[in-house]
Amino acid sequence: MEKLSLVDYLFLFSLISIWAVLLINIILAISGYIYYIKSLNFKDDRLEEYPFVSILVPAHNEGKVIGKTVESLLLLDYPIDKMELIVINDNSSDNSKDILKSIKNRYIKYNFTIINTDNITGGKGKSNALNIGYQVAKGDYIAIYDADNTPQKTALRYLIQTIIKDDRLGAVIGKFRTRNKHKNILTKFINIETLSFQWIAQAGRNQLLGLCTIPGTNFVLRRTTIDSLGGWDTKAIAEDTEISFRIYKMGQTITYVPQSVTWEQEPENLNVWIKQRTRWVKGNIYVLVKYIKSILKGRKNKVLFDILYFFSVYFLFLTSVVISDIIFILNIFDLVEISIPFNFWIIWILSYILFILQVSITLSMEKGEEDLINILLVALMYFTYSQMWLFVAIKGMFGYFSDAINKREAKWYKTERF
Repeated sequence: MEKLSLVDYLFLFSLISIWAVLLINIILAISGYIYYIKSLNFKDDRLEEYPFVSILVPAHNEGKVIGKTVESLLLLDYPIDKMELIVINDNSSDNSKDILKSIKNRYIKYNFTIINTDNITGGKGKSNALNIGYQVAKGDYIAIYDADNTPQKTALRYLIQTIIKDDRLGAVIGKFRTRNKHKNILTKFINIETLSFQWIAQAGRNQLLGLCTIPGTNFVLRRTTIDSLGGWDTKAIAEDTEISFRIYKMGQTITYVPQSVTWEQEPENLNVWIKQRTRWVKGNIYVLVKYIKSILKGRKNKVLFDILYFFSVYFLFLTSVVISDIIFILNIFDLVEISIPFNFWIIWILSYILFILQVSITLSMEKGEEDLINILLVALMYFTYSQMWLFVAIKGMFGYFSDAINKREAKWYKTERF
């Protein structure tokens, strides 16, 4: 065997990294399926008495969707005298204020509070808006919903019934579904992506490691937990991931309740999708940078897996895929030569099959999603949607470090509504 070149070593590095992440995900997908089987035994154990819950909805220029969201929350299957709804209309310049006032006038028997902020008191992002709402909230439990959400009537009740039974739980999270999944091929891809993420990353990690991460919506926290944490980090764009890490660091845990479902609107064009996903990347890198030193220096912690997972996705896996794609293209045009003696086409085909398999496992857990059309969409995603994530991840990393260097403060990164 001839001496390996730099190209050979780079190719081996990328190959091992990519396969490591794929294998971790297939293990998580299988674990998610086990969690799904167990969840079929879920019982709606109603409480004799329900605790008081404050529902917070941070909103910035959400006039297109806020009305439907507020009405669905007011009509949740939860004792009306044991819940309050607080909408933080944060420095909005659209007609949100008028829409909210109109709803409040129609639902006079409900405990509904509207907080209108300006560019002095608000306008500094979702975390700041949540802190504003939290200061006036009266509930022993705090529920969070995004401004484009329409939860199923039982969503909040299922979360409360779960968290109240286990003192170790600092938070419980539900599932979010794509309301506009049939709009176009992009929303169909997003629908598959979100289902895959929740059954792999949420259910899979919960089953395997007792670990999951708060999403941006449809979750409940104990008030005592938020009191201990001092509220949300106003510098965090991905405030949900950041507060999850702090909950685990303080010794509490989080669990996933897939029976609690909310429907949300996803981006309907590529430009909006890129902006949203770039924000997610920047937010997760902030969390990674903030906690990696303290966690690695401290005692063993569940969050160490997430730290390593984030690192593998945003740095190791991303770098590996870019290197692999470049070498693959150069090799096709005979500009570089790989001297490692095995058939790379077989390795590539196997990785492609593994990708389809892990996503298909997650689709089998959702009624109406396990059809042939979705399987074909998964096969297409590998070459299109998944590759678009490379651009988003690179853009997000550059954006994060640019913001850090220029000391830009967190602000509203609002997803355009339709």
